[in-house]
Amino acid sequence: MPEPALSPRDMIASGLCIGCGSCASTDQRAAMRWNSYRQLEPTGPDEWLRQPSADLARRCPFSPAAADEDRISAERFAMPAERDARLGAVEACFVGHAAEPGFRENGSSGGLVSWVAAELLRSGRVDAVAHVIPVDPEGGEFFRFRLSRSVSELFEGGKSRYHPVELSEVFRTARAEPGRYAIVGIPCFIKAVHLARRAEPVLAERITHTLGLFCGHMKSARFVESFAWQLGAPLPEVRAVDYRIKDAGRPANWYRAHLTLRDGSTRSQDWWHLADGDWGAGFFQSEACNWCDDVAAETADIAFGDAWVEPYSSDGRGTNVAVVRSPEVLVLIRQGIADGRLALEQVSADFVADTQAAGFRHRREGLAYRLSWMGTRLKRVRPVKRVAPGGRDLPLRRKLVYRTRALIARWSHRLALAAHRTGRPALYLRPARVALTVYGALAWGHGRVGQWLDRILPRPAKP
Repeated sequence: MPEPALSPRDMIASGLCIGCGSCASTDQRAAMRWNSYRQLEPTGPDEWLRQPSADLARRCPFSPAAADEDRISAERFAMPAERDARLGAVEACFVGHAAEPGFRENGSSGGLVSWVAAELLRSGRVDAVAHVIPVDPEGGEFFRFRLSRSVSELFEGGKSRYHPVELSEVFRTARAEPGRYAIVGIPCFIKAVHLARRAEPVLAERITHTLGLFCGHMKSARFVESFAWQLGAPLPEVRAVDYRIKDAGRPANWYRAHLTLRDGSTRSQDWWHLADGDWGAGFFQSEACNWCDDVAAETADIAFGDAWVEPYSSDGRGTNVAVVRSPEVLVLIRQGIADGRLALEQVSADFVADTQAAGFRHRREGLAYRLSWMGTRLKRVRPVKRVAPGGRDLPLRRKLVYRTRALIARWSHRLALAAHRTGRPALYLRPARVALTVYGALAWGHGRVGQWLDRILPRPAKP
């Protein structure tokens, strides 16, 4: 039986391209470009873009022909202490923060991501770490991947970046320059790294460590433009964006958007005052995220999230949860604890999963439901997931929550594009506020509409 073959155009047309850049890295004629929705996608000669390829089918993280997270994890972590249905392979789980000065203060959360990356460099386990840093936005992008070779360079990449980035240059560098590389990324990007490693022995030899970030979904770059509209800042004047400015005097889950302008002035606003400020509503979500079943970066050697449970979520200094899968990284973590450089407490897999409960519902229960009604609409390529289609027995209100999220995700792109092209932000902002009101009423019982719904349509215990 011939091996399945897919083209980059197939993945784009089916809404399954996440813009990781893996495919574009394999051909010098290819590159990643911004589409009209301000998402990244591959481009290149027509014969490359449209020619079906078995190699592309094996290396694209959302390809139905690619190895799934279970298979990759079983190959990389052959005999873990535990295999959890939500977190994947587990050697140990922790909650806490970096106690070594500088790391917690410079991160959105507890500073563990930067600390582990720094320790890999300091111990000589790797020569460089690929991570996301802010850049001068003259070209329209605010962030990109860079290879850092020192701790001081790593500190330039602390904090959360809800912005499209891509890995093509990281892959090209790893092929061209001998060395040992670590890569920090969201689940689908880490999966793409391992699929590339499976396809290319040189990458398998040189990309030695992966650090994963728990993920809810990827936003388009239009999210920054929405911030600018709402904070009264012309986008061309915005020089830097901070999605989660840290304030030790406020709970960690009180997100605050912060823009720095060309003249040095700043604009800030709490997310809950924004028209699209509820993360779970799905504004500017990538279409491919509808088909993801990995919350906790199951193929990464270690994965990090925020401790979204009390008392940690109220601590504005930030607290991480971490899932360690690599025995080598576990040794590094335990040594950091013994030295007093990490303030961590070992916890159960259930504890970590509870900190991301909403994400797991959306990627398990919600994915099953989306597969049952959205999956049938995909024409060229249909995703193959570890979750089976289902959801017929879900409460009606839960179904409405999932459908509302899908509608918001799709139409936010279209309305924001119209607002951008016409120079009329209200074309997006007014419908966004209405959509957020509807979503809040359905999911949380907010407002009079929510109270009325609570009386006639019982709300599930969790949104």
